[in-house]
Amino acid sequence: MALYLSLESGKFWVPAQVYNRENGNVGFMLSCYDAKLSYDSRTDTFLARYSPRGRRTIEENIGWDRIRAPAVDTPSNVLHISDCLSDLNPGDHVEIQWRRNKEFPYGWWYCVVGHLESCSGNESYCHCQYSDTVILEFNQYAPGSSWRRTTISRKDHREGGDEAGGFYGGIRKLYEDHEISLWKSLWPAQILE
Repeated sequence: MALYLSLESGKFWVPAQVYNRENGNVGFMLSCYDAKLSYDSRTDTFLARYSPRGRRTIEENIGWDRIRAPAVDTPSNVLHISDCLSDLNPGDHVEIQWRRNKEFPYGWWYCVVGHLESCSGNESYCHCQYSDTVILEFNQYAPGSSWRRTTISRKDHREGGDEAGGFYGGIRKLYEDHEISLWKSLWPAQILE
């Protein structure tokens, strides 16, 4: 009964992840960040406390459709060890860790494996899956945007990036249709600049 009363009163906080942190902020579209959640029984929503790093550390009125249990056991300040790199092909849906700088925790960002510049995209002639370079496309950003594409090494992948564009970390391949559908349901109404 004590647990129920703690949950009902909002005094019980649980670890979870929140899609599109700061809902509506284009800087977090198609991302998922660790938070501590408290349930608000009056509104049937959640209150989130994020890492103290960043502009906003508390968010209110988070609906059930924006929360999930952490997809991996890797803490948000640790590089996730990717076990799917040899298995990545163009068109695969993935999540990749990203953080603004070394002091911030990682969030998970949705993207799709793309084709190399030298590939026409024709399935009959595509050899992208044999290359050491993997192209990741963040198609929510406009073509030409510096956020649209990045490359990682299939054989020697570790955290990469810089202070200007942030740091990319581990990769998690999405195999379940319901996970992919959920990310697609969060797609922004317009392409981001």
